Amino acid sequence: MKHSAVLILTLNTFCVFSESALYGQALGRCQFSSSDGHDAVYLEQYYFNKMLFAQYNSTLGKMVGYTKKAMDVADTLNQNPEFVTHEKWKTRLCKQNSQLAFKGLLRSVEPYVRLRSAEAASRKHPAMLICSMYNFYPKQIIVTWLRDGKEVTSDVTSAEEHPNGNWLYQIHSYLEYTPRSGEKITCMVEHASLKEPKLYDWEPAPDPGMHKIIIGTAGLVLGLFFLAAGLIYYKKKSAVRVMVPITEVFHPGDTL
Repeated sequence: MKHSAVLILTLNTFCVFSESALYGQALGRCQFSSSDGHDAVYLEQYYFNKMLFAQYNSTLGKMVGYTKKAMDVADTLNQNPEFVTHEKWKTRLCKQNSQLAFKGLLRSVEPYVRLRSAEAASRKHPAMLICSMYNFYPKQIIVTWLRDGKEVTSDVTSAEEHPNGNWLYQIHSYLEYTPRSGEKITCMVEHASLKEPKLYDWEPAPDPGMHKIIIGTAGLVLGLFFLAAGLIYYKKKSAVRVMVPITEVFHPGDTL
């Protein structure tokens, strides 16, 4: 999966102050959004009193002025071979080092994924699942819903990637559906931090009614077991005969 992020490197800045509080500022920036630097752009901007009055853009290959005086200065610079050569060198340096900067400064962060259920927002389906991804970088991420291994394209909505304010992002994807017995629902996540797509299977909570039936059945079986054991014990005790000795009592006058 291709990933990208806009990275701006400030190459140089300087400010000049005067007694009247007027100041000028120049910024040199290398801006790119790909890891190989093919789209790298070198910008050199000149400000006076916080207003941009001239800019060199490597996509144009020349200085552009935004005021009459700045236009005159820009024309002079664009006709100066040393200035043109120097700007081309800085553009080449920007492209050559963008790949190293991308790998060294931007590191992907794997998203934390949570899959949960919620009440459906519409009456079309009675159930809804939410697949939430937190604290990932870069911004680009792909979320796909699967039902028994097949991609779901209908009744799926997703929010935009939302920045957390710490260079990390979060996003939420929603699936409204009608449950089917024995089906398998999966949230599949693809991101630059993952070597391969990760699958998160939905495991619904057990039905409370079924839980009560299972407990009742187990109690009934256990009761029958103890009843059977008691009957067997009673029958064994009844089968044992107790021999009672008989003592003869003789009275005077009895004939033996």
